[in-house]
Amino acid sequence: TGRVDDMLIVRGVNLFPSQVEELLVAEAALAPHYVLMLTRPDRLDELTVRVEARPDANGDDRAAAAVALAERIKTNLGVTVDVDVVDPDTVARSMGKAVRVVDER
Repeated sequence: TGRVDDMLIVRGVNLFPSQVEELLVAEAALAPHYVLMLTRPDRLDELTVRVEARPDANGDDRAAAAVALAERIKTNLGVTVDVDVVDPDTVARSMGKAVRVVDER
């Protein structure tokens, strides 16, 4: 597991979780609660951004926000990601510094 200031290398691209956070807070339908899930299913790194929807975001808002965030990350950070928009209060909270990365590689 990693923290918000730990650099990640995903398919040769260096990125910080804080860079992803900066992009996702710009989406009105998304809350600032997220975790980056790193996996390597077929010898290639895959990054999924699991982010909470705001309580007032409907299904269409969530879908549009997921597409917009994935495009924004690809454009600004050069990494292709999956965006998984989950219900409010489903991303784990921690008492100390937030754990923002789950690396299952």
